[in-house]
Amino acid sequence: MNALRHVTFAAGLALAPVDAGGAEPTGWQALADERAVIRIADAIDRAVDAQDWKLARSYFADYVAADFSSLSGQPAATIASDDLIGAWAANLKGSKTSLHLRTNHQVAIEGDKATVLSNGYAWNGMEGNADPLWEVWGTYEHHLTRSDAGWKVDGFTFRMTHERGNPWVKATPGQ
Repeated sequence: MNALRHVTFAAGLALAPVDAGGAEPTGWQALADERAVIRIADAIDRAVDAQDWKLARSYFADYVAADFSSLSGQPAATIASDDLIGAWAANLKGSKTSLHLRTNHQVAIEGDKATVLSNGYAWNGMEGNADPLWEVWGTYEHHLTRSDAGWKVDGFTFRMTHERGNPWVKATPGQ
């Protein structure tokens, strides 16, 4: 059994994406931490698209430094995570649907702090005013802290690089 664990570890290292910009994780715990923080970033998207607000909230610390200024025009601020999730829930409900995708994760972990950088794409769809689709591309930056409750997001930035479609879909809450 011990030999199988070593072979599995070696295979995991061999198949892990190479980060040309920094050191590779070493050891089981480093690989587990890297996978955990990527899983959380991805899971937030799945929870939002499923409109599962309780699950989405579970990935965040009590407060989050949120910066969506490139998308909303509002300045970055530290807010209660309940308020962040509440705003998402008020916008993405009922007749309004969404799909979030992310890729090219780059992870940096230092002790109990982690940063996940990724590229993202999202769309919102809603019937009622001409073109029912709005799309956005950009980069995400998630900051996480490990506590007794596990890894929690305490910083979340989205930097828009491109958008297209109907701005009414973006700005109008679902019914």
